[in-house]
Amino acid sequence: MTATASPALAEAIAFASAHETPWPRDPRADPQRFGVHIEDPPPWNRLLGPLHARGPQGGVVWQHGTEIAAWGDPSRADQTFSVAKTYLALLAGVAQRQGLLPDVDRPVVAQLPGIGFDGAHNAPITWRHLLTQVSEWEGNCLGLSEQADRWRKVGQDPRPAAGRKGDARPLQSPGTYWEYNDVRINQLSLALLHLLREPLEAVFQREILQPLGATDRFAWEPYDDAWVTIDGRRLPSVPGGTHWGGGVSISARDQARVGQLLLADGVHGSRRLLPAGWVQRMAEPVPIAPFYGWLVWLNRDGRAFPGASTGALFMQGAGGHLVWVDPELDAVVVTRWLDPAHTPAFTARMANALRG
Repeated sequence: MTATASPALAEAIAFASAHETPWPRDPRADPQRFGVHIEDPPPWNRLLGPLHARGPQGGVVWQHGTEIAAWGDPSRADQTFSVAKTYLALLAGVAQRQGLLPDVDRPVVAQLPGIGFDGAHNAPITWRHLLTQVSEWEGNCLGLSEQADRWRKVGQDPRPAAGRKGDARPLQSPGTYWEYNDVRINQLSLALLHLLREPLEAVFQREILQPLGATDRFAWEPYDDAWVTIDGRRLPSVPGGTHWGGGVSISARDQARVGQLLLADGVHGSRRLLPAGWVQRMAEPVPIAPFYGWLVWLNRDGRAFPGASTGALFMQGAGGHLVWVDPELDAVVVTRWLDPAHTPAFTARMANALRG
């Protein structure tokens, strides 16, 4: 931990350190307690890509653009699960900046026919629908049916579970029903791959991480069989998380750099990495799910993340990953492997420390 941390900051960090996720450090030691796929009903409760041993509970805190605390192993690149969803939203911003995605309200099929958006139900789906998890996309992507995540209940969704996960919930019209569905996120990733026409790992490295001065190992791994041919090249279609393995591996410090980019409205130094207004659009509540934005969690009622400002954004991943971007506090807080049951108590303590 940073030696100059205030008593309140030190207390918040000590609280986090004392509440590490119950997942084992090595998935091979107890495979039935590590990961998300283990909660799925058959036949979807199996890995399609790699899982890696993890580091200890840890994190970093930046305020006013400066690192004021770090603990654990902040330079270790670990799998970060659904934090990768937000990275897809950033890549969509890169595509718009490059002129490839001029209108998020245009149906995807109008730009990318033949990749799973054809047909009466899927044809109306827009990029906005995918970015806000209201697409109701129907089909199979990367070897998985989106039915695997129908009726899924996630932590910040206030609605009670009305059915059993994996059951064939009747689909609604695109734009009328919110559901946290990782297969549909993978379909967004596939669409972005076809739009950008090069591996998303390479685009994220070049357009986001390198300009930010990222220094640690970064990887975005596909499932074992998730490869497609575009322009005669065999390219990996990466998942927007680690639900079935693979996904993004990144360090806490580099996650903080990405968070700082959002805090700065997509600008780093003199360079604009995201279109003007893109981050503001990401922070707009989904009308039918006001706790969510463009692949980020929100705190508009002030209750989901106690102590954080109502304008804060959150990237979250299973296993206890949090990137908290708070404009009011001018801060970015990253935690790794924090038991999610203790996230509210941690955010309250950390917010108190950052307010001085």
